[in-house]
Amino acid sequence: MATVILLLPVILPLISAQTLHWGPCPTPMVQPNFDLNQYLGKWYEIEKLPARFERGTCIEANYAIRPDHSIQVRNCQTYKGKVRTAEGTAVIQDIREPAKLGVSFSYFTPYSPYWILSTDYTSMAVVYSCTDVMRVFHIDYAWILGRSRILPPEHVFRAKELFYRDNIDISTMKPTDQSDCDKIL
Repeated sequence: MATVILLLPVILPLISAQTLHWGPCPTPMVQPNFDLNQYLGKWYEIEKLPARFERGTCIEANYAIRPDHSIQVRNCQTYKGKVRTAEGTAVIQDIREPAKLGVSFSYFTPYSPYWILSTDYTSMAVVYSCTDVMRVFHIDYAWILGRSRILPPEHVFRAKELFYRDNIDISTMKPTDQSDCDKIL
């Protein structure tokens, strides 16, 4: 515990734009019988918890299978008038739980959780990620994704209900600006 307290001044600036909670990560239920092939393709970010790596507008992600059977993740956003992309890799870490992916955007970082809590594959997905820091606190990420840039309010409401069901605090979740994106991307 003393180590955690000593590390807080170093860690807190790094996570200042994230969502931090005390205690270990929750363990929500994920999509049963998840089918990766149906999930592949383009998804648009509808709402999210704050994340330092996603501060722009027109945020989207595209998932595709590579020849080595890993999953290419290509994220795109507009930030300060420029289109910015990031390419990463996702893997199914346990074939018994295919909705629990691991994602990394660098050869030097471990895979971070990317759990699909729910999806109908054609219109909406609810995604959660959490990183424990010595089980003292955790950093949450949560996304509501759509196959189109706008989702009906009832879909967003249903997605948020799933987070609440699993005791995931999304009180700081914000909509992503998806307006005028076709002119840019």
